[in-house]
Amino acid sequence: MVAGAPRVFISHLSGVAVFDPNGDQVGRVRDVIVMLRVGGRPPRVLGLVVEVVSRRRIFLPMTRVTSLESGQVITTGVLNMRRFEQRAAETLVLGELLDRRVRLVETNEEVTVLDVAMTQLPARRDWEIDKVFIRLGKGGALRRRGEARTVEWSAVTGFSVEEQGQGAANLLATFEQLRPADLANVLHHLSPKRRSEVAAALDDDRLADVLGELPDDDQVEILGKLAEERAADVLEAMDPDDAADLLSELPEADQERLLTLMQPQDAADMRRLLSYEERTAGGLMTTEPIVLRPDASVADALARVRNKDLTPALAAQVYVCRPPDDTPTGKYLGVVHFQRLLREPPFTLVGSVVDTDLRPLPPDTPLPGVTSYLATYNMLAAPVVDESGSLLGAVTVDDVLDHLLPDDWREVAVAKMPHELTHASEDGGGRA
Repeated sequence: MVAGAPRVFISHLSGVAVFDPNGDQVGRVRDVIVMLRVGGRPPRVLGLVVEVVSRRRIFLPMTRVTSLESGQVITTGVLNMRRFEQRAAETLVLGELLDRRVRLVETNEEVTVLDVAMTQLPARRDWEIDKVFIRLGKGGALRRRGEARTVEWSAVTGFSVEEQGQGAANLLATFEQLRPADLANVLHHLSPKRRSEVAAALDDDRLADVLGELPDDDQVEILGKLAEERAADVLEAMDPDDAADLLSELPEADQERLLTLMQPQDAADMRRLLSYEERTAGGLMTTEPIVLRPDASVADALARVRNKDLTPALAAQVYVCRPPDDTPTGKYLGVVHFQRLLREPPFTLVGSVVDTDLRPLPPDTPLPGVTSYLATYNMLAAPVVDESGSLLGAVTVDDVLDHLLPDDWREVAVAKMPHELTHASEDGGGRA
């Protein structure tokens, strides 16, 4: 990048695509690594944390960045695919500097960091942080317009002190558009202290979605740092099968305490799921499939399928049962596939197009049996029915995959990139 290039605010880099010289995308920017320096000197920018397609996070030195313009990052094309591990002297800008409370040198007034900007030094390939975008006051409440400003890095102090009560609003705003799985990946790579701060700032529904995508240890850690009443609310907002899996990781006394705080119906669903062996259809299922009576119309079914909160697997079919409509229901009659719904007139009753040939799964069906069922019939979900013929729930393919993959699958690269085979011999940016 040539000297005199425009200043880049770090929050604008979040999620920006990274390309090699041939125009092939290799990943997306997830953070910027800097090294704080003594004497008020601006921090040196060491490089970028880039998430490649396998969800592995790697270190991209700034010396390997040839262009940082027009909403994209261009590299030299030579990447070291070794997993990024933060070192003691390094600081993550988005993860650790945003929302930090610092003080203006001139007035000693406390301000909140909204963003920081970096610039390239003249005639060099080095970058450094030179500006800080701040909001006056202690933060937390809405401020009047005009109370935010950009100042020189040297105009503020306090970055070298560990923040004890750092907020998370600006970090969350930076990652607002991320899917739950991607935000979970961000949280996983934060420090435990910062992770709990970000989790505390998320609303219950968003946190519930993210928890379902985190490794078990992270889920237990985050839930354990929430107030019990809020922990119960978050569990209620989670998919029942994910919530039951999380509860199963807790000591029985903690399980019972949280179940007591939950709504009776939600607690009943949790207890029912916890009563089944983990790697069986009953232990894998969700208790919230789409259930319709036989006199419901195709239009009713399509309206239910259109619910944006449903996963694609759950929206792939509806289950037809006699009342009651909530699991465990009355007699299970069969399933209607989404494609069949699209082929029928809206006024058609679902009871007249139900597929009765597809046998349901008993709740004690072991995981290999569930897997074989989904593969044999090319299904995204399968009904789980007890001996009395009542629908208990549905097993979806994503829940089956969670139990087929290794326990550390979120930590292991699930896809190889071609340039992993030819990574560089040295990283640059001061890393060995």
